[in-house]
Amino acid sequence: MKSITRIDAGISEKLHVAGKPGILRSIAVFLAHSGDSWFWGIALVILWLLGASFWKRWTIVVLVAISVLAALVMGLKFIIRRRRPAGDWGRIYRNTDPHSFPSGHAARAFMIALLTSAMGPPGLALALWIWAPLVSVARVAMGVHYMSDVVAGCAVGILMGLAALQLRDPFLAWLASWVWFPLW
Repeated sequence: MKSITRIDAGISEKLHVAGKPGILRSIAVFLAHSGDSWFWGIALVILWLLGASFWKRWTIVVLVAISVLAALVMGLKFIIRRRRPAGDWGRIYRNTDPHSFPSGHAARAFMIALLTSAMGPPGLALALWIWAPLVSVARVAMGVHYMSDVVAGCAVGILMGLAALQLRDPFLAWLASWVWFPLW
């Protein structure tokens, strides 16, 4: 197991750009933050408020799936307790969530891409499938995750996305029957 951990750390270190000023670092910072849950939460609420009925259903499913995924990933992190790689970038992540396995950003990005493939426009799905691995690699490049963290996060996100798709229709029907205002 130690040899696998060493290989993982070596691969992760080769991708590290957090301490190297320049355009590559700037792009990595942008991508690393683009998967933040607060960003997606705000964007989804705005889209729900302004969007047509199609987008309202999409945003509800994605927002609930993100919330459940966040609880799942946090639970896994506290069970596994793998420390983040040493570094200075991403203090907010390091202070609020010192554990790195699995990557919540990678899980969220891949889950959103999968849900959009099944529920959203094909062009948006394609863009999100390009974005998801970029977010994942950017998290490694900025030194807040090891490569194995993001690979595991991708797997967790895809599995959660598949589960969300199985529960989507019953959940939307249940929600529509209990909510006193029209959702869409």
